[in-house]
Amino acid sequence: MSGRTGGHHAAHLADSHGEAMESGPHWSEEHDLPVEGAWQEPGYAAGHAAGYPAWEQEEAAPFFDEHPLPSRRSARVSKRVRRRRRTAVFLVVLALFAVVVFFVVQTVKPMLGGLQAADYPGPGTGTVQVVVPEGSSARDVAQELRTQDVVASEQSFLDALDAANGAGSLQPGSFKMRKQMKSSDAVSILLSIDAAKVHYAAVDQNLRIGETLAVLAKSTGIPVAEFEKLANEPALFGLPAKAKNLEGYLAPGEYRFPVKLGAKDILAQMVSATKANLAKAGVTDQAQQYRDLTIASILEFEGNEANYGKISGAIENRINNPNGETGGRLESDATVAYGLGIKTYNITDAQKADKKNLYNTFARPGLPVGPIGSPAAASIEAAAHPESNPYYFWVTVNLKTGETLYSTTYAGHLKNVAKYTAWCAANPGECK
Repeated sequence: MSGRTGGHHAAHLADSHGEAMESGPHWSEEHDLPVEGAWQEPGYAAGHAAGYPAWEQEEAAPFFDEHPLPSRRSARVSKRVRRRRRTAVFLVVLALFAVVVFFVVQTVKPMLGGLQAADYPGPGTGTVQVVVPEGSSARDVAQELRTQDVVASEQSFLDALDAANGAGSLQPGSFKMRKQMKSSDAVSILLSIDAAKVHYAAVDQNLRIGETLAVLAKSTGIPVAEFEKLANEPALFGLPAKAKNLEGYLAPGEYRFPVKLGAKDILAQMVSATKANLAKAGVTDQAQQYRDLTIASILEFEGNEANYGKISGAIENRINNPNGETGGRLESDATVAYGLGIKTYNITDAQKADKKNLYNTFARPGLPVGPIGSPAAASIEAAAHPESNPYYFWVTVNLKTGETLYSTTYAGHLKNVAKYTAWCAANPGECK
């Protein structure tokens, strides 16, 4: 702007307000800023540059020099640093809390009541030697049993031990046990009177006599030949003349034989267990006992506990109807395999036609000459009390689940066999 314009503006203000403004600053009407050339005093230029009059700038400048305002960038950095510090502290506290909770749970959990601890159904498999050192606590023993997979959890063992009031009765020693036992069974072994002087023997179902005698020999240290010799003399144990050996009479189960027992006493104890199962089923006649044991042993191989009764009824239908489609023949693959001394689900036509095999129920009508294994109480009960039904044929079409199909005619049976064949094709190696 020129000085002339500023003079005109000053005159105009004087006219409007009745007073001269020649000695004051000249302000722009549009922007409320000093107009160029309005100040004549020295120092105006510096004041104008800062936006203040010179006398105000001299006082204000030291204030801003001593207390500079932080920049927006430095404020953001400071906030980020504080936020990171708070996050780090929180994570450390959280980690410490998790560690404390873990150890509290591990310490308190065994003392909590009402919780269902994991447990195996038993009876277990294999053999494992468990050593309880002198001075071991109940928890020490529980940890050792869990480490060797004897029990499913330490707590299930401790619960079973409490139930037996045996926490103060554990004795040091070496104990023969099985993997994956029921905790209460493990407690029974450890609390046996003079447990270190007891032989533990677990005899599974479906074992043939040779397999059973091998288990007994391994468990007791008595030579298997001694057991075999006695087993071939069934009269020593009060068995009927039809019995050629102890096959069928050596009851499966878990045994704790005192070390002082010899082979004969051990076998006698197992035979007594079978006779007790027969008596419980209401069978006391020796001849009938032998027959029912034979059927029960076949049931053990032909089905499972869920269908023992139904298969037992079908067996009775076959052997009691010589004029039926089956001609009174049982036609069980399991019996043929037993006579051949093998284990298989697949019997050839030549093997089925071999009449020399006294256990060949394809070539010979009726039951085989004797049991093909040692049955348990459930199959003995089913043999003694078969289910009444119209079936003559049965086939297990799923060897993993035990699913079994039944039919009254051979034509229907062939359709079920086709399902079994298809299952075998879909499950290679399962139908050997």
